[in-house]
Amino acid sequence: MSEPKATRTGDVVTASAVGRAVNLLASLLLALDEGSHQLTIVAERTNDTTVSADLSLSVGAAPLRVNHSAREYLQFLALLTFALEYSTVRHAVLVATTADEPFARACGWTVRAGRLHPMKVRELQEAVTPCPDVTAPLRLVYPAPALCHPDEPTEGNAHD
Repeated sequence: MSEPKATRTGDVVTASAVGRAVNLLASLLLALDEGSHQLTIVAERTNDTTVSADLSLSVGAAPLRVNHSAREYLQFLALLTFALEYSTVRHAVLVATTADEPFARACGWTVRAGRLHPMKVRELQEAVTPCPDVTAPLRLVYPAPALCHPDEPTEGNAHD
């Protein structure tokens, strides 16, 4: 039988970030509602490299179901976790694009201090506007909904 090992502080921080990432993804899916969604996270790491991950998913109701690639999900969750943990990521942006006719709709969040904060519409519009000579779908930008952060106090339990 092996000796128990002390938990390192970094392990606790990373485990907490994994829990927050899973909870935020659930909150994000509820905010986006039914439909086909493309989630993209782009992160600037502390070593000046940029990494990204995409997650295509389809959300349906009655009963609630989410269809996605397991590999994409794990890659997206890993990058979101490291962005929330923020020891190796300097800056990150998450954009959700929902398939819609005649144009797709997009909203986005920046990751700061372990939280997702809605982006200003103007910032996101600049980010998703295709460069000249680049063929990319046009996206209508709308204000991102505030997402539930389960570890933050709500008005009902702020004094508990």
